[in-house]
Amino acid sequence: MLRFAQSFAALLILSAGAACADETANALPAPALDNEPVQASETAVLAGGCFWGMQGVFQHVKGVKQVLAGYAGGDTSMGSYESVSTGMTGNAESVQIVFDPKTVSYGQILRIYFSVMDPTTLNYQAPDEGTQYRSEIFTANPDQQRIASAYIEQLGKAHAFSAPIVTQIAASKSFVRAEAYHQDYLINHPTQPYIAIYDMPKIEKLKRLYGQSYMEQLVLVARN
Repeated sequence: MLRFAQSFAALLILSAGAACADETANALPAPALDNEPVQASETAVLAGGCFWGMQGVFQHVKGVKQVLAGYAGGDTSMGSYESVSTGMTGNAESVQIVFDPKTVSYGQILRIYFSVMDPTTLNYQAPDEGTQYRSEIFTANPDQQRIASAYIEQLGKAHAFSAPIVTQIAASKSFVRAEAYHQDYLINHPTQPYIAIYDMPKIEKLKRLYGQSYMEQLVLVARN
């Protein structure tokens, strides 16, 4: 329950919003390699720190049909918040994004993903630390693997970040849906200190950097 304790501490350090290093003040370059839309629906699984904020971001992206908060990358039998929070299960807090590739491509999903978290910090996304908060891309097929690998290489060559990207890529094996109280958490608790300080700025960044992809109408788990 570490994040809940940190919410109180966050009230004492409102300036910590600045401590969450803004590595991407400007929009990242579009992926040079991307997929052609050949199916009506595609799924991406991404880990990038707290799933509350990551879910909230992609719930605002045009072409996204559903975003679930959950756990990926480790022991599926231990896919619960209490177990994953120990950092001993191999799982990372993740989001499963179902999207229409004719509206938003996999490459565009990754572009937004890399813009709203820090891919240069190992097992850390402010203010959370541990392997369960690592940045990792879980690919569903070889095309996704190629696009993700190519984009990381492209961003590296462009020196898009001040340090090397440490985001890992692994084949997606399974995704465990998180507990009901974690779904739509950002939307249901916008003034909770942790959300207000660390996650709401990600929504504003999406709107500012990629306004053409932003939609006000949310894709809520409760409506699916």
